[in-house]
Amino acid sequence: MNWLDGKLIGVAADRSAESLRNLIQKKGGKPVVYPIQGKQTLNEQTSQQNIKDFLFEPFDWAIITTGIGAKTLADSSVEVGLYSSFIEKLNETRVAIRGKKTLNWCKSNAVQVSLVSEDGTMESILKTFADEQIDRKQTQVFLQVYSQDDAKLKEELEKAGCHVYLSQPYSYEEPIPEVLHNLKNAIITQSLDAVVFTSKTQVNNLFGKSRDKHEIIQAFNDKVLAVAVGKVTANELNRNGVLNVLKPDQPKMGPMVVALERYVRQIALYNH
Repeated sequence: MNWLDGKLIGVAADRSAESLRNLIQKKGGKPVVYPIQGKQTLNEQTSQQNIKDFLFEPFDWAIITTGIGAKTLADSSVEVGLYSSFIEKLNETRVAIRGKKTLNWCKSNAVQVSLVSEDGTMESILKTFADEQIDRKQTQVFLQVYSQDDAKLKEELEKAGCHVYLSQPYSYEEPIPEVLHNLKNAIITQSLDAVVFTSKTQVNNLFGKSRDKHEIIQAFNDKVLAVAVGKVTANELNRNGVLNVLKPDQPKMGPMVVALERYVRQIALYNH
């Protein structure tokens, strides 16, 4: 029996929307795609300047927060003919990373990693930097981020005594207003049984500058289930007031859909 039969599942993702659609349909669910990630934009000149600054300024640590950020910087280093120098400098610098995609990029580019976030969050890295065991005096940090929200990480590191260079090689544009409005309306009217999120950017786009925020939170805390691919996305939902967030043990789309089906099954059996 497919426990998602007849269930309407909102999909907030963009690039992975087709894969999620297929996974949900195989479980009998009816996916409705609302791509609110926003188009990814390469800040080409910024990225190239970041590479040059990284190479010609002294850094003790390089914190890479996303696999896309690592790849974007590497691509820019190729464009300016400095790829080998970029990889060499990374290996002369202590590298801290947040997620699995970044770790995979480091492995495929022969970059040695000094610190990996224990749970895939920046909070874990910040906790380590705040630890007394790390000498923060005059520590120079190259920090790659991708949004204004993540720029707050710079402030946290500076509070810990670090000197921080902010690298923003790419960003996301605002989502299409009509698509965002339609998802909000579907949540508020509770016409969806669940909404799956694959990034905190999607969560920020849903709640940011929203006059309907209270109604959206109320719907999630009533009958619409919020589903997050991993801890970072789940934390962002919690931070915005969503109390009940489902997330898989493994931060991947397949396990996320399996966890959703299992949850629906448990609720159905309990109510029966």
